[in-house]
Amino acid sequence: MILWLCLCWGFSPSAGQPDSELMARYLEEQLLADYSIVEQVARRVPRQAKFLQRLETRPRMSEFHVRATIISRYAFTTVSCTMVNSGSEAREAVFEMQIPAAAFISNFTMSIGNKTYYGEVTGKEKKNSTDDKERHKKPPSPTEGRENGYETFKASVFIPRKMQARFILHYEELLQRRRGKYEYTVSIRPQQLVGRLRLEVNILENSGIVALEVPPLRNSKQKGSGKAEGDVSPPPSTVIGHTKTLAKVTFNPSVVEQTKIARNGILGDFIVRYDVNRELSVGDVQILNGYFVHYFAPTDLPPLPKNVVFVLDSSASMVGTKLKQTKEALFTILQDLRPEDHFNIIGFSNRIKVWQQDRLVPVTPNNIRDAKKYIHNMSPTGGTNINEALQTGAKLLNDYIAQNDIDARSVSLIIFLTDGRPTVGETQSSKILSNTKDAIRDKFCLFTIGIGNDVDHKLLERMALENCGMTRLFQEDEDAASHLKGFYDEIGTPLLSDIRVDYPEDDVEQVTQNFFPNYFNGSEIIIAGKLINRTSDKLHVEVTASNAKKYILLKTDVAIDLPSRNDIRGVPGLEDGKGDNNYIERAWSYLTIKELLNSRLKSDDSQEKDSLMEKAKSMALAYNFVTPFTVLKMKEAGLHSEPSQEEFISPSTEGIGEKVQSLQGHKAPPGVRRGQDKQRIKISKTSADGDPHFVIDFPSSKFSVCFNIDGEPGDILRLVSDHKESGVTVNGQLIGAPAPPNGHKKHRTYFSTITILSNKPERSYLEITPRRVILDDGERLVLSCGRSAVVRSRSLEVSISAFSNITVTIRDSISFVILIHHYKKPAPYQRNHLGFYISNSKGLSSDSHGLLGQFLNHEVKLLQESLNKSHQEVGQNQTKALKANPTNTLKVKGRLVPVVWKQRRIYNGQQEVDCWFAKNNADKLIDGSYKDYLASHPFDTGTSFGTIN
Repeated sequence: MILWLCLCWGFSPSAGQPDSELMARYLEEQLLADYSIVEQVARRVPRQAKFLQRLETRPRMSEFHVRATIISRYAFTTVSCTMVNSGSEAREAVFEMQIPAAAFISNFTMSIGNKTYYGEVTGKEKKNSTDDKERHKKPPSPTEGRENGYETFKASVFIPRKMQARFILHYEELLQRRRGKYEYTVSIRPQQLVGRLRLEVNILENSGIVALEVPPLRNSKQKGSGKAEGDVSPPPSTVIGHTKTLAKVTFNPSVVEQTKIARNGILGDFIVRYDVNRELSVGDVQILNGYFVHYFAPTDLPPLPKNVVFVLDSSASMVGTKLKQTKEALFTILQDLRPEDHFNIIGFSNRIKVWQQDRLVPVTPNNIRDAKKYIHNMSPTGGTNINEALQTGAKLLNDYIAQNDIDARSVSLIIFLTDGRPTVGETQSSKILSNTKDAIRDKFCLFTIGIGNDVDHKLLERMALENCGMTRLFQEDEDAASHLKGFYDEIGTPLLSDIRVDYPEDDVEQVTQNFFPNYFNGSEIIIAGKLINRTSDKLHVEVTASNAKKYILLKTDVAIDLPSRNDIRGVPGLEDGKGDNNYIERAWSYLTIKELLNSRLKSDDSQEKDSLMEKAKSMALAYNFVTPFTVLKMKEAGLHSEPSQEEFISPSTEGIGEKVQSLQGHKAPPGVRRGQDKQRIKISKTSADGDPHFVIDFPSSKFSVCFNIDGEPGDILRLVSDHKESGVTVNGQLIGAPAPPNGHKKHRTYFSTITILSNKPERSYLEITPRRVILDDGERLVLSCGRSAVVRSRSLEVSISAFSNITVTIRDSISFVILIHHYKKPAPYQRNHLGFYISNSKGLSSDSHGLLGQFLNHEVKLLQESLNKSHQEVGQNQTKALKANPTNTLKVKGRLVPVVWKQRRIYNGQQEVDCWFAKNNADKLIDGSYKDYLASHPFDTGTSFGTIN
């Protein structure tokens, strides 16, 4: 019965599931028994296993291990594979591994019997000899075959009889953020069932790991996937565990589980996706041993309007599935366009067909409907005139930008799709590239998409690189519709334009690209560099960008030498790290080499190309990276050497506890630029702060008046009301806290929220809390109070000094300062709260009102009350003499207000104020009573005293 099952399994691809499971269990037992002691490969084995060995002529894979360590998006991957030749003669073993095209191989080792060969990265010569082949091994090829973002590394050797071979491959990559997630992918395609198959992924992200997921195995050809339609569960035997900053994912399927997935050993791609905690700030800056890497990916920004032209190939080669899937994707993409966007469509073959001549149309239901009809009616015919199609698209977009009053901060782009090479019109690639660059003239970006195996991917890649875009290639047998939609999702929501990241020139050198024309939602900007002055204790960082109608400046000082919370010693996957593997330095070298390769690809000057090639080659040799200009050559380590133990390249943890510094979670220390920020703030006595205590300064009278408001938690107080004239309203909402022990109050109240409305020349809302600032002028922007930032629009500027204060300037004539009071260890009666100060009131009208606003343009007189109850005005030089008199009186708008002398501390206790205090919730001092100043909601703009609008 066993023999019959073996025959069925070996020769019948349609064997039933119960039979395959039974055979898999049998094989698992035999494999585990056969591989338990590798040196005894010639031992006696069961007769059935011998029969299987005769059927299987290639060496068997006893182990396939993958171990990955990801630290701050930089991934180190080690693949270890052991193959056993239990036959009676030498057999060829092929080690084949698909690796991401963006990855660099950093090491490779082979052990065959008692001989070990190690890979040495050397410069590639202009002419490669093809007859340098050895009898027992072929040189490994890291670029043999290419498949949609992957390259195939292949090495083959002849294993002597009754011996084993071991392969260890190391590669590195910097994970890219797309559609809001980092994706780490490793190919699990041993091409046979493996007795011991294990994958382990360790992740360390000091910013905090969020949205960790492991989807089902992905196989582009969808054969033997073993998963039901719509299944989103992790592959069988997957174990996922993580804390706030650490994650560990393992995949350890038995032979039975492997058989259920794919009996041919091609399991597919194992994928781990995740994101990190982030906020709108300068980003996450990490520094280690003289190098830094800067990750910038703000959130909560309103999208910029787009001007987009779709240029679609409709030549004869697009017939069938390719054109059908393109149409399906475009239908969905058109539906995702926003009302503020403008668009047009061009179909091209040997003829160019423009949907809407000489214009881009707004996104309306009718235009979307007509565009879908146009796409539906596209039919494949003729050749491929790439040059004229791009010229037409560029002219259309250029004319639209020149002739229309478009939003200056809108993003213009061309999305170009083809499945072939140029066959009509200009067919020379260099001319097409030159013509395209001249037509675009750096005014917008070009994004290219290639479908199938016939595209000129080098042409598409270079066109995108030269015109600030990106390219994607998809295979014919893949789901092009979902890929196209996915690519559009990457670029469909621009959030910032003209992003520039600056560091002091005297502090850094060899910085990678620091200017970016656009930032798209879900992506990430990465900059790296070297520190010149390693003795400095901080690095100043500034980010400038445009967003919709606002100019944004973000800045901070990043501490270098302060002790870090992010000590990674003892992290799983890092404990056996060897060598000086500084992951931040390697991320810098990785980015630098990638930029040199791209610059060379874009260059037309042969001398410049040679210079860039030499720079890239030199750096690749220094960091042992296999690149287009370096090659991996195998050398024998020596005779009778023991098979190498499995080594995983991991970053060294020595000293990291003292030197790794992440901006996330750390307060920037006082620095050079911080002092400049505070100089801008004019300290004002006119304020509402604390419990809350109000102070009104009367400069001409040379004295101040103060009072308290004992409100209820939840009350919203009108502080400044000038909506009709200057258009400005300021309200403050109270939060409650228990009264201190032995106090006379039943509870305390503080300002938890300050809201500011500016209605002229355009409406803007500001909501400020101790944690964040929300600016809404038709587009919502969220800023953290823990990060220094400046945001400017036409009439409003918001400047945040991290953990300290917020300055709001309106039309350069009105300024408010909001202090942030934050307690590290608050007492029961303390709450994080805000203080409100009026710094400049020149722009407020004489009719302004509110608890503070009513006094800004009115004077108050101080009277001395004599024994006969008559009053006389007090001169300025007599004020001090009246301090001890408990029966002084203020004259306010004809009202007499008894006051007493007090001292108050304001501005975080930094300034002491002498003032005349009015009791009983400022009775008679303010117009009306306290309850007349209660607003119905945070942005209530009561147009006059005692009314609600």
